[in-house]
Amino acid sequence: MSDEAAVALAIDLGGTKVSLAVVDADGRVRARTRLPSHENGAALAFDALAAAANETLRAAGLGWTRLRGIGVVVPGIYTPATGRAWAPNLWGLDEVPLRDELTARLPARLPVRLVIDSDRSGCVLGELWQGAARGCTDAVFLAVGTGIGAGIVAGGRLVRGSGGIAGAVGWFALDRRWRDDYSRTGCFEGEAAGPAFARRAGCASAEQAAEAARRGDPRALAAVAETAEWLAMGLANLISVLNPQVIVLGGGLMQAADLFLPPVRERVSRWAQPLAAPQCRIETTRLGADAALLGAARLALLEE
Repeated sequence: MSDEAAVALAIDLGGTKVSLAVVDADGRVRARTRLPSHENGAALAFDALAAAANETLRAAGLGWTRLRGIGVVVPGIYTPATGRAWAPNLWGLDEVPLRDELTARLPARLPVRLVIDSDRSGCVLGELWQGAARGCTDAVFLAVGTGIGAGIVAGGRLVRGSGGIAGAVGWFALDRRWRDDYSRTGCFEGEAAGPAFARRAGCASAEQAAEAARRGDPRALAAVAETAEWLAMGLANLISVLNPQVIVLGGGLMQAADLFLPPVRERVSRWAQPLAAPQCRIETTRLGADAALLGAARLALLEE
């Protein structure tokens, strides 16, 4: 199949929704489907996922034989050696035989490549392909929402680590003072993610805290300043260790990028290696919620 005709089925298994799309080699979405990732409190059944995949292909006017590959990203850790995925937001603390479950639902004897990875990898690949990191060989996608995680590309290659855990930067140790919640979230996540911002602002959610800050509420403005300092420290560590060309910020907290981006950019240089800091741009995602989905398509379209 030529690159011009190459298409992929991309599946983003999110914690709250599942997104599927047929994407061509130019990054164009030909059809898409979205459905909740849980039904009656349980994770979406694999049979329902297969039905949604068939529906998405039909909407694009394609059959399974037209696919270059299928790319799937999960909100957790995928182990290629076993084909199992650990994604607590979907399946609890048990590992799930994701590759076998998906393969069993493909049409029999279909020679379609199936590639599975973390949503962190999907996000950074999506931004490299169609977003804020285009043209880069060294980039980080930092998702800052309820949690914090990073997708990393170094020298043009995804960094996954020996067990697929690379990018768990929420566990950065940024303060020698210990808090019990660090054992559940890590220090960086405990201090810089959305719940920390809401806590400092005295609000029920990060969205409410951002609204209060935009109204000029003093406590919320102080919470922005403190949270931005923690974010700058974490970004500085990434810059000093990886020397990336760009860090792309995404996730729920970056809905308030107007509040956080200016102080983060200003303060990063204080903490980062002085030659590496000016070499790195700090940008917000251009793809938004589609970053992981387009990254899943890119995984499927790339040659092995």
